[in-house]
Amino acid sequence: MGGQPMFILAEDTQRTRGKDAQSSNIQAGKAVSEAVRTTLGPRGMDKMLVSDSGDVTITNDGATILNRMDIEHPAAQMIVEVAESQEDEVGDGTTTASVLAGQLLAQAEDLLEDDVHPTTIVEGYHEAASLALEAIEEMTLDEELDTDLLESVAESSMTGKGTGDIEAAALAETVVAAVQQVTGDDGVDRDSITIRTQTGASSSATELVQGVILDEEPAHDDMPRTVEDATIAVLDLDLEVREANIDAEYDITSVDQLEAAIEAEEGELREYADSIANAGVDVAFVTGDIEDRVASYLAKHGVLAFDSVGDDDAKSIARATGAKTVGSLKDLEESDFGSADTIRVERFGDDELTFIEGGAAAEAVTVFARGGTEHVADELERALMDALDVVTAALDAGGVVPGAGASEIAMADHIRASSASIGGRKQLAVEAFADALDIVPRTLAENTGMDPIDALVDLRQRHDSEGIAGIVAYGQTGEIADPVEHGVLDPAAVKREAVESATEAATMIVRIDDVISSS
Repeated sequence: MGGQPMFILAEDTQRTRGKDAQSSNIQAGKAVSEAVRTTLGPRGMDKMLVSDSGDVTITNDGATILNRMDIEHPAAQMIVEVAESQEDEVGDGTTTASVLAGQLLAQAEDLLEDDVHPTTIVEGYHEAASLALEAIEEMTLDEELDTDLLESVAESSMTGKGTGDIEAAALAETVVAAVQQVTGDDGVDRDSITIRTQTGASSSATELVQGVILDEEPAHDDMPRTVEDATIAVLDLDLEVREANIDAEYDITSVDQLEAAIEAEEGELREYADSIANAGVDVAFVTGDIEDRVASYLAKHGVLAFDSVGDDDAKSIARATGAKTVGSLKDLEESDFGSADTIRVERFGDDELTFIEGGAAAEAVTVFARGGTEHVADELERALMDALDVVTAALDAGGVVPGAGASEIAMADHIRASSASIGGRKQLAVEAFADALDIVPRTLAENTGMDPIDALVDLRQRHDSEGIAGIVAYGQTGEIADPVEHGVLDPAAVKREAVESATEAATMIVRIDDVISSS
């Protein structure tokens, strides 16, 4: 070998090892977590996100903020993945999960400085997470998830978010009504609930539509704009002159031949309209094109028709109305048709929307969200989406727990009480996990204008004496109170997912001691 150095990595490869790598990763994770921490709770602040193209988003939704931030550091990206996982699994709690992950990293940083081995920290964190899940089960309310309780869950998820001029309580009623409409023996059919936003009115005009709303307009101006007790066909075809499959030229030598060709073409187009009308169809949704003359014939028959309907919309219509998608007019049968109490076309500014309501369509519902501006409508949509998801999670995934930081206080207390039986340095990691959980009530206290240290002390005392205590927003500040009495509730599934995803991300980052990156 002759003492010559051996180069394994390319010359332009950058490598960070040991404590430098750990510190860099932890700092990156903490920075991302801190970016969303001030948005937590009913008194959380908003963030303005400006894209390269100048598009502006104003929101306090953690998943939206992290998703639209231009993050390059791989460890920081793991915190973003925590929010994405939380959003995908339960639809809410993204800020809580991100903040908890950042604080777990902060606690791990202190342990590393005290020479606690990363493996010990990981083992302690996982054991503490199991204890936290036990506490969540103990905190889950035994009460039946009736309408009032579900409305409290929905309202809690929307409080402090941008809902325009309408109170979260009013929106909660709409959300719960929507979820209950699509709840059956197999649980909540979340796919049957959609949200449609439309600017031009205040948020208080938001309503629940018993059916679906489409961004479609009639194929002809003379078609009816309202059809009652509608028979509906969904057609996957083109209503226009058929083209030959081979290249051909027609030699027309007389006016009679030309007139015959035109009459044949007209007859073909008229036959399309006659077939639809004679089958008893009142409204036709066509995925392909409708030739103008066919549209005119349909209008004369009093048939309301829509063309170029997207595949997803066609599936939604079929599911909502009970129709079957048909690929040929020769195959039209009464059993293929759907029905609805009313189909109406309404104009909103420059837009026309089609409402399919009642009848079989009542199996699907749409929250028609209004907003004076696009920013208001978009933020209202995010709030409604979270509310729909948390109500679904409460019904399908294991009940509700007290909110307002009460669950985190209970988890931390249970972990500390159990840590005495854990030997060795792992006990330090378990206790550090409990300290990390305190970040949620501390942040809630800060965002409501309370002193975080005093609030944390009072919370622990109240929890010890009464078994439950949270920070309930009151006026321009907050107070230590029973969140259940104030209707501040969260799905247990949201808390479980936040603990699990934050622990997974934090332990993964802590175990990294070597970062190798190519230029």
